Amino acid sequence: MGKLSDRHPVITRRDVLEGVAAGLSLAAIPAMARAQPVTTTSPKQRPAGDYAADAPISIEVNARPLASFDTRDRSHVRFGALEFRSGLILTSPFRGFGGLSALRLDKAGERFVAISDKATWFTGRIVYDGRQMARLAEVEAAPMLGADGRPITARGWYDSESLALDNGIGYVGLERVHQILKFDFGRDGLRAKGELLPTPAGLRKLPSNKGVESLVLVPKGQPLAGTLIAISERGLDADGHIIGFLIGGKTPGTFAVRRRDDFDISDATLLPSGELLLLERKFSLLNGVGIRVRRVDLTGLAPGAVIDGPSIFDADLGHEIDNMEGLDLHRDAAGDLVLTMVSDDNFSMIQRTLLLQFTLLDE
Repeated sequence: MGKLSDRHPVITRRDVLEGVAAGLSLAAIPAMARAQPVTTTSPKQRPAGDYAADAPISIEVNARPLASFDTRDRSHVRFGALEFRSGLILTSPFRGFGGLSALRLDKAGERFVAISDKATWFTGRIVYDGRQMARLAEVEAAPMLGADGRPITARGWYDSESLALDNGIGYVGLERVHQILKFDFGRDGLRAKGELLPTPAGLRKLPSNKGVESLVLVPKGQPLAGTLIAISERGLDADGHIIGFLIGGKTPGTFAVRRRDDFDISDATLLPSGELLLLERKFSLLNGVGIRVRRVDLTGLAPGAVIDGPSIFDADLGHEIDNMEGLDLHRDAAGDLVLTMVSDDNFSMIQRTLLLQFTLLDE
């Protein structure tokens, strides 16, 4: 560890995150490590929670570009099957910004819908400079509403961790209460009211903080068309595999994802080929913090199946990562498949909201 002087050690973000992975409390981290740059609040900025139950508000989001993904070698751009394109560090004077746990993009990779784990919607537009992300524009925030038109937090429902969008219909997984809400987002946008979706009894038996972490709606033209694939973060079956559910469609039931190397699942998205990309993460005392993407063939996906696939991307604290929770993809104007990842900063001063993009080289 480098030093400013003999009395003031330099504490890096890596040191802090490794300390968190090792179970240290925030109080155990010196104040120097917790210091953050001050952001000036716009006079028009409204504080978190200061919005009407059904009224979205415009918020300011600042973006600082990442020079590279590899902190040790800025010239390094290829990471497994992915090539780094660009990244942004996002901050906002809006106190409710952060905790981003899922992200969905339009076909052009510009318009986005995101959710925070405090049941807040965020929408907006990614502005590009060539193929690189430059900033966010037209960002709005609104509380997630229940069927009664009130914020779902009024009934103690938080931990909105997963999001699927299909033809204007949105599905949001609530991790601790083990429910899935269905929204007519295409019709009502941020004012949409969530209706409870009937779910399997087994879903409601998942561990309280390891429930549904990813949702994918299989589109028309694929074998499981119309099926909502719901995968838990770390709900384990008797064999130690991660439990998933096929909801709706022609073959509803329970399946499993083979768990490897103590990684948990944080999100998923479908390739045009019908294969599933899984975003996974781990926090380990021995091995530190890491993320990866696995590519899983869904040919045999059916009730009772155990699906598996190889890792195509791995990263650790030598890279610009954080608590990566959201994954989506789109095809750019050049025809390349682009993966977008977003991190959940847990509303913590020692974590960051990162927006990262990579090209998938091996379709």
